[in-house]
Amino acid sequence: MSVLNFEKMQEIQKELQEKYKDKWDPLTPERGRDKLLWMIIEAGEIADVSKKCGDKMIMNDIDVRNKFIEEMCDTLMYFNDVMLCYDISPKELERIYLQKHQINMERW
Repeated sequence: MSVLNFEKMQEIQKELQEKYKDKWDPLTPERGRDKLLWMIIEAGEIADVSKKCGDKMIMNDIDVRNKFIEEMCDTLMYFNDVMLCYDISPKELERIYLQKHQINMERW
C-alpha cells in the first residue's frame, strides 16, 4: 500500500516538473514567490467552493466534495513547489512543525 506523505508529494512534483521542463519555469528560489502566490490563489478556490456550496454539500454531494478536495490538492501541490523552490526538506518541515505545535500547546 502506498503512503502519500511529503516525501512522495515532492517526488511527484519533481516528476511533473521534469515532464514539463520545456514549458514551465524551474523550481528555483527566484520562482518561489510566484509559486506561493499560485498556492494562495488555489486556497481561495477552496474557499470559493465552501462559500458557493456550503458545508452540507461538501459533506453529502460527491461531486462538490471531489471538487473541494481537488482544490485542496492543487494547494498542496503548490505548497510542495514552494518547498522545492527553497530547498525545504520534509524532515526540516517536520522539525519546525513539531516545534510550532509545542509552542501552540503551551500558548494559553
